[in-house]
Amino acid sequence: MQVILLERVAKLGQMGEVVSVKDGYARNFLLPQGKAMRANDANIARFEAEKAQLEARNLETKKEAEALGAKLDGQQFVVIRSASDAGALYGSVTTRDVADAATADGFTVDRKQVALTGPIKDLGLHDVTVTLHPEVDVTIQVNVARSTEEAELQASGKSIQDLAAEQEAAAEFEIAELFDDIGSAADDDDNLVDTIEDRADREEAPREG
Repeated sequence: MQVILLERVAKLGQMGEVVSVKDGYARNFLLPQGKAMRANDANIARFEAEKAQLEARNLETKKEAEALGAKLDGQQFVVIRSASDAGALYGSVTTRDVADAATADGFTVDRKQVALTGPIKDLGLHDVTVTLHPEVDVTIQVNVARSTEEAELQASGKSIQDLAAEQEAAAEFEIAELFDDIGSAADDDDNLVDTIEDRADREEAPREG
C-alpha cells in the first residue's frame, strides 16, 4: 500500500513523503495512529492544503518534546523486582513498568514512547530509549533491583555480582572470626588445665619430701 506520511517515521521517511509499506503495517499502525493516510489523489491534495498547518503543529510539539527531553534525558528510575541470587528476574520489566516508574517520578511518559529491544530480565542498570516526538529521542536509565538499598548500591557503580562477592567475603570473614574465637577459648581452657595441674604438682611436692 502507498501512504503519505503525516509526520517523520523512523526508517521510513519524512513528513509529506509518499512511501510503499505492507498493508498490515499501514492498517494496524500508521493509519489508526494518524501517522499517515492512503496516498490517493484526494488525500495528496488535502495534505498539500494542510501542509503548512501540519508543519506548524509538528514544530510546536517538537519544541514541547525537546523541553521535556532536556529534563528527562539521563534520568535514572528505580524498578523493584524479585530475582534470584544470580540476578535473574522472576518475570520481566516491560515498557509499561518503565513508563510507570518515570510517571511516578513526575514525568509524563506513555508506554508507547518507551523503546525496548526486548523485555528486561536481569537486575542492574539498563539504558532505555524514550521517543518523545518523531524527531526527539532521549535515553534514560532503569535501575532494576530487589530493594531500594540494593538500587542505591547499583547506582553507585556496584553490580549484583560485586554485591554477591562482598556478601560472600563478609560471611567467610564471620566464619573465620568464629573459628578464631573457638580457638582462643580452647587455648584458654588448655591454659586453665595447665595452671590447675601446676598448682596440684606444687601442693604435692612437700609431701613427697
